[in-house]
Amino acid sequence: MSEPGVSSHSPILVRDAASRDLGEIAAIYAHHVSHGLASFEEVPPEPGEMERRFQAIVTRGLPYLVAEQDDGGVGGYAYAGPYRARPGYRYSVENSVYVAPGALGKGLGKALLEELIRRCTDLGYRQMIAIIGDSKNWSSIRLHESFGFRHVGTLSAVGFKLGRWVDSVILQRPLGDGESNIPEQGSKE
Repeated sequence: MSEPGVSSHSPILVRDAASRDLGEIAAIYAHHVSHGLASFEEVPPEPGEMERRFQAIVTRGLPYLVAEQDDGGVGGYAYAGPYRARPGYRYSVENSVYVAPGALGKGLGKALLEELIRRCTDLGYRQMIAIIGDSKNWSSIRLHESFGFRHVGTLSAVGFKLGRWVDSVILQRPLGDGESNIPEQGSKE
């Protein structure tokens, strides 16, 4: 059995994010906004907006995690948010995973996603959705597939960024009991 917060695949420390991490989280996200297609935002959010987004996740009791690098700095982050706002979606979450450009290929994304799945399952969620920007984002698609996500659709050319049309790839993974039974009444309301 693995130590809490430590991936069974590697000794990477994955822990709850804290407000003190938001500067490093914002820098990682700003890189992906400015240079990549994982996010369809075109201007990196201001620090106050990043704080607001962080608080919106943690006040709901949802996981917001960071993976530490050897030097103690944040090498990546992940969180789960509501899939959609309507009550019928209350058992489904959408995940986001971002890794610093200098930390790619070191297993941080894998450690983050593994812990995120575990925590969301423990919280009683039944489905996790990944909406991946760019159908050529093979590293993210393969990461999710390695954890049992299956491709459920592609929205072709729904975004326009960095001078080209971009797809959204939708993957889904059951959590815990998935749809095999009816949730207990009163939970997740």
